[in-house]
Amino acid sequence: MASEPIRDPKTDQLLTPQNAAFIIIDYQPVQVNSIASMDRQLMLNQIVGCAQAAVVYKLPIVHSTVNVQTGLNKPPVPHIQKVLGQYPTYDRTTINSWEDVEFRKAVEETGRRKLIMTALWTEACLTFPALDALAAGYEVYVPVDAVGGTSVAAHEAALRRVEQAGARLISTVQLFCELQRDWKRSETVPAFMNLFIETGGTPGIQFSYDRSE
Repeated sequence: MASEPIRDPKTDQLLTPQNAAFIIIDYQPVQVNSIASMDRQLMLNQIVGCAQAAVVYKLPIVHSTVNVQTGLNKPPVPHIQKVLGQYPTYDRTTINSWEDVEFRKAVEETGRRKLIMTALWTEACLTFPALDALAAGYEVYVPVDAVGGTSVAAHEAALRRVEQAGARLISTVQLFCELQRDWKRSETVPAFMNLFIETGGTPGIQFSYDRSE
């Protein structure tokens, strides 16, 4: 069996390591502790998986925090710092990160038009920059199981709003599979499998893969 010749990864309609950037906003203690739209530990597992995928597939990463420098808020939770501690953070005072000059410049400098955007809360710090990015001509992809809101209603209403504006809703597992795409890309297969193991997903896939091959 033969795979189709690899499509141009820069112009592919699907997400690829060459056409996407990863945006992560405000996974800080106050925000995490206020999430009520899903189990917080599950959400942390999923956002860590997304961040790890961004590192594994070498996506440009733009990491923003709010009010750390003012002393009103704390740095990102240790789960995120462990994965992204070597990357710079863009601290701001605006609720909408798109209104922060340094953040927006960092996004522009990635040169990518597909933005995988994650944030807490869904109803504010995700929705506002997502809408502005869409208006600026970017494609926005939201891993819905890695973001959260202050209630189920707030989270779901925010997702509807960004989807109605043109955002694409995806899942963490879909993100992993879309970036990997082909088992023949063997250099990232071990890390791809570890992403499932570390996020607690899909044992059938874990045990069907023979690492000796």
